[in-house]
Amino acid sequence: MGYIDLKYRPGKDDLVCEFRVEPAAGVTMKQAAEAVAGESSVGTWTDITTSKPYIKKLGAKVFEMRGSYIKVAYPEELFELDNIPQILSSVAGNIFGMKMLRNLRLEDINFPDKVIRSFKGPRFGIQGIRKLLKVKDRPLVGTIVKPKIGLRTADHARVAQDAWEGGCDIVKDDENLSGQSFNPFEKRVKVTLKARDAAEKVTGERKMYMPNVTAETNEMLRRARLVKDSGGEYVMVDIMTTGWSALHTLRDLDLDVVLHGHRAMHAALTRSPKHGISMLTIAKLSRLIGVDQLHIGTIIGKMEGSKDDVQEIEQQIEKRIIRPHSDTHALGEEWMSIKPVFAVCSGGLHPGHVPKLMGMMGRDIIIQMGGGIHGNPLGTKAGAAAARQAVQASMDGQQLEKYALKHKELAAAMKKWA
Repeated sequence: MGYIDLKYRPGKDDLVCEFRVEPAAGVTMKQAAEAVAGESSVGTWTDITTSKPYIKKLGAKVFEMRGSYIKVAYPEELFELDNIPQILSSVAGNIFGMKMLRNLRLEDINFPDKVIRSFKGPRFGIQGIRKLLKVKDRPLVGTIVKPKIGLRTADHARVAQDAWEGGCDIVKDDENLSGQSFNPFEKRVKVTLKARDAAEKVTGERKMYMPNVTAETNEMLRRARLVKDSGGEYVMVDIMTTGWSALHTLRDLDLDVVLHGHRAMHAALTRSPKHGISMLTIAKLSRLIGVDQLHIGTIIGKMEGSKDDVQEIEQQIEKRIIRPHSDTHALGEEWMSIKPVFAVCSGGLHPGHVPKLMGMMGRDIIIQMGGGIHGNPLGTKAGAAAARQAVQASMDGQQLEKYALKHKELAAAMKKWA
């Protein structure tokens, strides 16, 4: 069976993938493309006697070959609805280990409408989160309790309360804090939520705490229920280390809490431009399953990433209709009733970065600073105030240097980092 048909045009019932393909030595691009399409659909390595005539219509079709990139269309019948693991086992499974390929990267997936309709997507989305926090149009300001791990419960809660009282909307656990002996999960949730309540009384603003519920699936669900029963309105989960099935199960719990997706370990798949799976693909899968917020990176700060990639990811998770973009290898998508996801910018940020972030990504972002808040020479509360001041200055169209003349917290941040 041949899998290349450059005259084929995908229909609305096709799932389409774009791959970057680097054949192994002695293998042509055509041979590599045939191997990818066959192995990810109905092919195998040799002639077999068990095939039937009706199988042929289920074969994938390579319909475009452009330089190192190929586009492959898969009939919808190959996939089980509401099942990300099965979809990925098909289009991103054995093909990554094939000897015919030196490198392979899954750049994007375009899902058929029927597949999209089978998923719930985010429960809250951007507008639901804004309604919950009563913040209409400015970026949300968040922080991570630092040091990321090691603080005892009372100290953890104190840092959180200082951040809220200084101006943060959201405080979250870091990716590797779960239920360690020095800061047990149950105790941390209850004590930190009390600190949240105290901060709300002081500030008159809604404040949110994101406990990290990441764990074995049943334990994760128990922790999420505990957060809800304790008065929490948010949970965070490490989507990559937890896995797609566990994330899906957490979303289907329908606890009426905001689901914050941390992408720890993503770079093991996404960092190489030649091999792996793009962050764009991971972001789209996360939106399908239903995270309400997602870390997408930023070209500013300590994490690697290009401006085009970050902006394309933001568009994919926030817009309803996405147009194809050949430069970033985005295939486009029509998300229909799937709600938009709040993009989270984090990783080495400080208040001096705020104008550029907002200029590049607009107001529908969550600006999350860890060291950029807790490292303020005047302390955590002042660091949070400086972050809010930077946002307000940018909203008002004022230069941070000028605004800092009348705001000592921002002035301290600018002196240290800008």
